[in-house]
Amino acid sequence: MQITTIGLDIAKHVFQVHGIDAEEKVVVRKQLRRSQVSRFFEELSPCLIGLEACATSHYWARELSKLGHEVRLMPAKDVKAYIKRNKNDAADAEAICEAVRRPTMRFVEVKSAEQQAQLMQHRARDLLMHQRTQLINAMRSHLAELGISPPSDSPAPCAKPDETRQSDTWHPLRTWPCHRPRHLEAATGSCRDHGKLHG
Repeated sequence: MQITTIGLDIAKHVFQVHGIDAEEKVVVRKQLRRSQVSRFFEELSPCLIGLEACATSHYWARELSKLGHEVRLMPAKDVKAYIKRNKNDAADAEAICEAVRRPTMRFVEVKSAEQQAQLMQHRARDLLMHQRTQLINAMRSHLAELGISPPSDSPAPCAKPDETRQSDTWHPLRTWPCHRPRHLEAATGSCRDHGKLHG
């Protein structure tokens, strides 16, 4: 029997396949290792393949499309309604196979590698900005415990302590990481305000 529709539940290492024919009879239900996926679909006639839109799904959609298959991505929350029994890989693959054939199902557009690369760049920048804010807030809090209150508009909390707390033999800023510009540079990606760090 020729397979017409496949529900593919993807993962890091073990993939679950659920395939049916034109009469909606189950033709294949099996697990595949990651290294076996491409070879398995190369040997199949072009068919409809459903995937949940999750991690690595866009990559697999592109790869399977190159083999001549029609690949459709669906939001995981929309596929959940078609799970008939306890949630596991086999049940997920069956639900995907059922959902991909529904005329009212919403599908996600497959992203190109270039589109994903651009998104990764934005997300990496957002992460660095978030970490930068965390670092500055933490340093301000720690310095406050030493009686140091940096200006709110300073790029990093490295203001001078109160005159009454200065010492000729020890200064809390001498051992603080922000006195080494590379620490802050790694978080901000810029050392334009390097001179202010020693203010």
